[in-house]
Amino acid sequence: MSKITAAEVNKLRQKTGAGMMDCKKALVEAEGDFEKATDILRKKGQKLASSRAGRDANEGVVLSKTNADQNKAFAIMLNCETDFVAQNQDVIDFANAILDLAVEKDCETVDCLKSHDMNGRTVEENVTDMIGKTGEKMDLGAFEVVVGAKAFAYTHPGNRIAAIAAVNKVDVNDIDTIGKDVVMQIAAMAPVAINKDDVDPEIINKEIEIGKEQAQAEGKPEELLEKIAMGKLNKFFKENTLINQEFIKDSKKTVGQMLQAADKDLTVVAFKRVSLS
Repeated sequence: MSKITAAEVNKLRQKTGAGMMDCKKALVEAEGDFEKATDILRKKGQKLASSRAGRDANEGVVLSKTNADQNKAFAIMLNCETDFVAQNQDVIDFANAILDLAVEKDCETVDCLKSHDMNGRTVEENVTDMIGKTGEKMDLGAFEVVVGAKAFAYTHPGNRIAAIAAVNKVDVNDIDTIGKDVVMQIAAMAPVAINKDDVDPEIINKEIEIGKEQAQAEGKPEELLEKIAMGKLNKFFKENTLINQEFIKDSKKTVGQMLQAADKDLTVVAFKRVSLS
């Protein structure tokens, strides 16, 4: 067999993103056959993926964007094990490529996204290949979509938090500024729902029980526990539902009041927040 050249190693590295030594070893094992060497590296990624399956992947890259029509917004989380890998530009570029594909193909579920073709292989297979390159467990941990008359996306610097939201109207003065304020509010304040009527009943019941237990621990009379708990629940709604939260840019008004000041019928119809922390 002819000697493996640096140019051949570099070519394989450019195609697969694997390390130089891994590429050289794969080419030696494949006796210089480029396609066989590529398969060897991919199999290595699959083997590594299996061996890392039990590991925690709590770091990663979180990104968001809107489609060209700006009526849908998408957010993804690509998980890995360490912040070092999450900050690698190749990993960030890979996450961006997945997000771009999601927008292009108008995906609605994570399973749909994972099954789409990406450079001749599925997204899920590409993630497995990336495991071989990084040496860490990786997974597409979250994928969210919102739809409305106008959609907005915000990714906080550092790629750890993203927020997407949609409103019910387009023809509103400064709607782009308003939308940006809304998604930044969501990123910063992590609301659990748009309004109190949208809060999960399980969360409401839990908050009532917590309120009763706190009041009881403070020695409040038994007959007042329910009333006190409901007061605490209303405070929870004010602090944790988007429309009722204090607007972070002007605490004298709520987010709902900010929206109505622009247009009395303007409201948020959907939002999602994706965060590593």
